[in-house]
Amino acid sequence: MQFALRVLRGLGQVTFVPRALTGALFVVALFAAGWEYGLYGLGGAVVGTGIAALLGVERERVTQGLEGFNSCLVGVSCAVFLRPERPATVLVALLGCAVVTVVTAAAGRALDTFGLPALTLPFCAVASAVALAAPAFPRVWTGGGLAALPGPVELGAQGPGPAELAQGFLAGFGQIFLMPQWYVGAFVFAGLLAAGPRVAGVAALGNLVGMVTAGLLGTPAERLAEGTSGYNAILVALALGGVFLEFGPRTLVYALAGAAASTAFAPALGALTAPAGGHALTWPFVLVTLAFLAAARSFPKLTERGSGPAPAQADPDPQP
Repeated sequence: MQFALRVLRGLGQVTFVPRALTGALFVVALFAAGWEYGLYGLGGAVVGTGIAALLGVERERVTQGLEGFNSCLVGVSCAVFLRPERPATVLVALLGCAVVTVVTAAAGRALDTFGLPALTLPFCAVASAVALAAPAFPRVWTGGGLAALPGPVELGAQGPGPAELAQGFLAGFGQIFLMPQWYVGAFVFAGLLAAGPRVAGVAALGNLVGMVTAGLLGTPAERLAEGTSGYNAILVALALGGVFLEFGPRTLVYALAGAAASTAFAPALGALTAPAGGHALTWPFVLVTLAFLAAARSFPKLTERGSGPAPAQADPDPQP
């Protein structure tokens, strides 16, 4: 029972929420997208949490799910990028989830020197390596050679309508788990609501800022509807708006500025990763959040209430 709670908290920690209920709703979201995504995501969290416990990772980290969220995302990415029905893909996913535990420890050690969190950097590193290496392995590759660099996007003649905006808003939450379906995003948003109104409110504001930024920059309506403009912005807003900085009016504005920056920065990462299919993953979130957290130390009004991490936005589950 305790292990199951740790696994579910690991899924919740994808959005910085150490609550089993949130994690359970995220599991429902993944299975709503397809059984393979649910199995790979839940299985990834199980493998990452289990390996961390076997290796003797600090008990508090395992209990709070901090060793499960990167491995969950690695598992989902293998199901998305590769052929999930192939036994070889299962082996790749298992290896990736094991490796990401090591990368998490290494990244944590390196970034802790500067007082910064690893975030989803371990997931991004492992998933990018899988995407780059996959074309060399025909038993798991979904087909085709290396992708070409993307060309310029033409400005649409018409702006997005209410349907595209609503779909894009919900899809943005689903894209946190690499899922473009609006109903998947609805379950993810429900998980954030279960964590509390402030968590859901900050996430919703980040999503809206990301969409508005992308719209002002000329992103076509069909691209907005896919939700790719909002998911990095959601994570940046959550990280800066109450997790690593004390929640307040100034930090909320700062967090939303970071959300906008991550949206504007995302196409650059997409272009750099084009040979591997253009999977920017959560690299924009990681790089922008680390930059904004490092810069915050130069802004005393953002950090004057304490130099350490702020309390979590959502109360964790009671400890057994």
